[in-house]
Amino acid sequence: MKHLGYIQLIVFVLLFWLGWQMIDRIAFREETITPLEVALQSADNNRKELEKVLCHYQKNPADSLKYKAACFLIENMPFYTYSYGEQLENYKSYYAWLKVRKGKTAQQVADSVKKVFGPMKEPQKKRDIMEIDSAYLCHNIDWAFKVWQEQPWGKNISFEIFCEYLLPYRIGDEPLAYWRETYYKKYNSLLDSLRMSGTLDKEDPLVAARYLMARLPDKKTFFTSIAPFSFGHIGPEFVQYQSGSCRELTDFAIYLFRALGIPCAIDYLPVRGDGNASHFWVMLWGKNGEGYISDFMKNLIRVRKCSLYQKEGAAKIYRNTFSANRDLHKQMAQYGEEVYSFWRIPKFEDVTSDYAYSYQKELVIPLEKQYKDERSGRIAYLCASNRDRWIPIDWTVYDASRLAFRYVRNGSVMRVATYEDGTLCFLTDPFYLDKETNFPHYYSIGKKTQDMVLYAKFNLKEENSFRNRMIGGIFTGSNRSDFSDEDTLFIIQGIPNRLNTTVKSWSDKGYRYLRYFGPPKGACNVAEVAFYEKDDTVALSGKIIGTPGCYQHDGTHEYTNVFDGKTWTSFDYSKPTGGWAGLDLGREVKVDRIVYTPRNRDNYVRPGDVYELFYCDKDWKSAGKIKATADSLVFRDIPENALLFLRNHTRGKDERIFIYENGSQLWK
Repeated sequence: MKHLGYIQLIVFVLLFWLGWQMIDRIAFREETITPLEVALQSADNNRKELEKVLCHYQKNPADSLKYKAACFLIENMPFYTYSYGEQLENYKSYYAWLKVRKGKTAQQVADSVKKVFGPMKEPQKKRDIMEIDSAYLCHNIDWAFKVWQEQPWGKNISFEIFCEYLLPYRIGDEPLAYWRETYYKKYNSLLDSLRMSGTLDKEDPLVAARYLMARLPDKKTFFTSIAPFSFGHIGPEFVQYQSGSCRELTDFAIYLFRALGIPCAIDYLPVRGDGNASHFWVMLWGKNGEGYISDFMKNLIRVRKCSLYQKEGAAKIYRNTFSANRDLHKQMAQYGEEVYSFWRIPKFEDVTSDYAYSYQKELVIPLEKQYKDERSGRIAYLCASNRDRWIPIDWTVYDASRLAFRYVRNGSVMRVATYEDGTLCFLTDPFYLDKETNFPHYYSIGKKTQDMVLYAKFNLKEENSFRNRMIGGIFTGSNRSDFSDEDTLFIIQGIPNRLNTTVKSWSDKGYRYLRYFGPPKGACNVAEVAFYEKDDTVALSGKIIGTPGCYQHDGTHEYTNVFDGKTWTSFDYSKPTGGWAGLDLGREVKVDRIVYTPRNRDNYVRPGDVYELFYCDKDWKSAGKIKATADSLVFRDIPENALLFLRNHTRGKDERIFIYENGSQLWK
């Protein structure tokens, strides 16, 4: 039994390799055998089931398009696998539990799933081409044609768009399910009034999609990137809870729209330009062919008006397709070398130009910016940053004298590499494509060095929603418990930029009662407050007082957190306005200074944790480790113009590259 896991892994690797060989046979060798026949051969004992489908649609000339649709699905079927297992389905209960979490955090719900169902066993894998039977495939094809032909907007949908973005029976690697009829019966009636309308343009898929989204009975979504297991696509049943990451929310929209005859696609960026995550969203077209997107199940917005078009710094954007991109694979296969995993079975197309607001139509890497090391790889990859790793996001032919990539969006740090023996071999230093100048800036170090003071390991812009909620917050003192005679000690007028901000009290009077009163609509978000007497290093203490009740309704974010000495806990009042937290000192005391900490995700430098700074000099090189004794770190003699990365060895995983200029960390 102890070898079972290894055997399953070997089997999966072999199946994956066979799939790769299959796509090579289907698309890239000049053989007389057709892609359909190769797919049928790979079906093994399941071939008869697939041939039943083909024979069924060949009988009637009226079903000629259905026959072509069946061929399209079967030809691409060898490239799809899915995981299955009872425990896997048990774990997916997580998404149902999130919907009724009753104040619990996503992590608490995930922990509950693990506790109830026990440890997850490695799921087994199945291949579509060997599992799909004739009944399932015919049911999918018939229902796809039904909605295409019966809906008034179907007349503006071509057969090519239908096949790629409405017909597919699955999205990715989710278990097979009869989802079309279920979704149709549940949601189609929401469009009845549109179909009967004499004023709305019911022949426009965009109008239908907007009409449908506005009338969904449950519009409440819950976003979290936390999950008890790395599921992949979870399937049509569980995405209806509209809880989870952008993947789950996007998948729900795909099932919903396609079940009602609205073709749509998943567009995605492999790596954000200023973060460590990928991102998915829904894309569909109006009857005039213009693209619109919905992000997190929100309103459909024209591509050229959305924030992803104008602001997001991701270098490349792709669109998922059901069919394998045979032309792309043929281009890369001609060089006879192992390609990076993203391109091994490419089921996507490059749509960066559709989102290209600030971009390089051709990004040329000058010869003088390339390393002198000789490389055997023929394919060069453009790589984006994910923490301290580099992720290939585009490719071109490696020609040192003419190294160029097409349609690359500005706003990201990247570098170029080949892929040899399973390892990225870098060809350049990292560089930043500047949105303002439209030119790359290379982070190449020289002999000059500088000292630096660091306050965080991750981009604090991600925490602006917390930091902004402190602007306008007031510290007051009083000698009455109802604060009817309170004096203002300090008003916060700017965003806190470090874990602990120290300010002088504006009053020289003595007070028994002290408090922090949150600004309007700030839910009194604050992590820590400490009041000090003059020349004292120990914070004042007393009975904790304040407004009870937190937004989570579970006691995890109460006012008592403000004086617990833990910067990673916080107060999140149950109401937007009116919350406060304070101390009854039991005596009158003059406050000399105040130290406050914003609500945060624990990405500031935290006293007691061990940090290590790295700078990029071809590879990441250590500048040394420091155990923090305060909320800042001082590193000396660090190369100027270096790309940097600060790792916390004690806790956490959110870390991001940055540079250091004019005494500040600038996140990239």
